[in-house]
Amino acid sequence: MTDSHPQAPDLLVDRFAPHPHFSLVRHEIVDAPVKETYAAARDLDLTDIHSGLLTIAERLRELPARWRDRRHGPPRQPTRLTVDDLDSGSDWALLGEHPGTEFAVGVAGKFWRPVITWRRVDPDDFAAFSEPGYGKLVITFGVRPYGLHHSLLTVDSRVQMTDPQSWLKFRRYWRIARPFARAAHTTLVRTISREARDRALAAYSRPE
Repeated sequence: MTDSHPQAPDLLVDRFAPHPHFSLVRHEIVDAPVKETYAAARDLDLTDIHSGLLTIAERLRELPARWRDRRHGPPRQPTRLTVDDLDSGSDWALLGEHPGTEFAVGVAGKFWRPVITWRRVDPDDFAAFSEPGYGKLVITFGVRPYGLHHSLLTVDSRVQMTDPQSWLKFRRYWRIARPFARAAHTTLVRTISREARDRALAAYSRPE
């Protein structure tokens, strides 16, 4: 007798944040095949993300750091910020990747502070990291086929706290931050979707 239930996919987000305390998920049907949509997500330049509430939130979160560093001059602004740039030059880590289908980035931090205390945790240690006083943020970008010419893009963000006191602090912060996080998700999927369509059009118009 065969099992009539298909096996669930091995999602990276379940590997690194299996029991989140807070989460947001956004899906988008993209007018482009999986190949172009995945490439658009993987090569996304985060310095291009500017939209409404998201931009306002970024500026507000930057203010304490700007005041703190005023004596040292204006903070350096990156000219390009891709996933690989994050992994090689910041506290964020590329936690894992199913090439062509899904990748995950993550970081630990005290996100509720006016100036966030970041903590880089390597992929091999991320799932087990439990030092009190931190939250673990995992963001995955997944792409699946949706019919013959479209794809389903999923951006899944999860936060898992390491102790009850941090959970209480983040819950208060989350009441204010949630609308900005939703705006960030919307902007991310729209930017990726637009870039994927451009890539698909360029591929179709390319001479044989």
